[in-house]
Amino acid sequence: MATLSTTPGRRSGSSLLDRWLARAAILGVLAAFAVPVLVAGVVGSVAMLVIAAACLVATVAAAWWFLARAGVLRWFAALLVVAAPVAVLVVFALHRLVWVAAVSAGLLVLAATVGRRALAQAVRAPREVDTPPPRHPFLIMNPRSGGGKVARFDLANRARALGAEVALLDATGTTDVAALARDAVERGADLLGVAGGDGTQAIVAGIAAEHDLPFLVISAGTRNHFALDLGLDRENPAACLDALTDGVEVRVDLGDLGGRTFVNNASFGVYAAIVQSDAYRADKARTALSLLPELLARQTGPPLCLRVGETVWEAPQAILVSNNPYTVDDFAGLGHRPRLDRGRLGVIALMVDSTADAVRLLRGRRSESVTIVAAREAVIEAGGRPVPVGVDGEALLLPTPLVARIRPAALRVRVPRHRPGVRAARAALDWVDLGRLALSVPRPSRRG
Repeated sequence: MATLSTTPGRRSGSSLLDRWLARAAILGVLAAFAVPVLVAGVVGSVAMLVIAAACLVATVAAAWWFLARAGVLRWFAALLVVAAPVAVLVVFALHRLVWVAAVSAGLLVLAATVGRRALAQAVRAPREVDTPPPRHPFLIMNPRSGGGKVARFDLANRARALGAEVALLDATGTTDVAALARDAVERGADLLGVAGGDGTQAIVAGIAAEHDLPFLVISAGTRNHFALDLGLDRENPAACLDALTDGVEVRVDLGDLGGRTFVNNASFGVYAAIVQSDAYRADKARTALSLLPELLARQTGPPLCLRVGETVWEAPQAILVSNNPYTVDDFAGLGHRPRLDRGRLGVIALMVDSTADAVRLLRGRRSESVTIVAAREAVIEAGGRPVPVGVDGEALLLPTPLVARIRPAALRVRVPRHRPGVRAARAALDWVDLGRLALSVPRPSRRG
């Protein structure tokens, strides 16, 4: 039984082009250091040759230390990786060989550009299908969501003017949303839609997928993560209604947790405890940032166990299982997903040893406490005891074990033909990841 890995990972898979770009970036860096050595040999300066060769050896050794070591030695290696080539460039500049410095600097810039491209996750729009407008659309709207966006943008009247039937949830929050949607299907609705939070979106999306009906997302919630990852306009939810008259369909995946549909993520441990907080609904990001360092520094709830395939992680403090992977090491689910049709869960397991480590994670700094994989299925266990779970931001208490699965291309989503789109995340230039990617070997595919 494996313990929580101390080797963080960002990418669960890579293309042949990505691997060769990573190798080209590494070769570019080596070439930038090799040019001064070669020039020193040509001009016949023994001192320059010795200095250039020594700095090249020091840089290669430091790069290896940076990849293979942790703690103080890694930071010392990082300093040496920068200082050694700078020293060479200074020496050549003093000998009026500025062009050598320029060539080396140009190679470094080129290597960085290529490396960033290699690490970037491919972002392409899902295939759009032209379909006729719905004849009997049924929309559920929550007047309380997003601080009253339904009323502020006059969504109900706008939708009715476009021929939609609208059901407004009552202020008590006791309306059975699933029953409303199922009743609409029985009465002949040919599209289901929601103006509300992601939790309500997930309930109705599951029913739409069950009946293979198109689903309309109206960004009237607080954070609208699902709408963001669909490329919808989050500032003007009324623009989402354009899909009723001039829209296209895309197929996206859904997540399933023990028979419960989720469109964004299911969280366990620390983050689930945050979802239980009274302050969470009012300000999700601020609440997460204020509570996570304290919670990560101590055990909360029953010990968790995560199993993905044959690999087991014991006692992680937080687990996030998402419908497709996030672009960043974001165990709190505050980032975004460039794709919703990869047919993979994003699975993040987190274990930290101190509050300082938790703060580093929240500031977006790399940590060996995070393990990231992508899979079709993940199992969360807690010795058979119920655990707090945050499913698309909704606080629940569910029995274990819980099986999370991906449902590829399960949902037809109708979106406006003209919409902001999903922005591509700019990849961080992480030489550790780049080195691993350059050295990676593709696994042979198994068919049948």
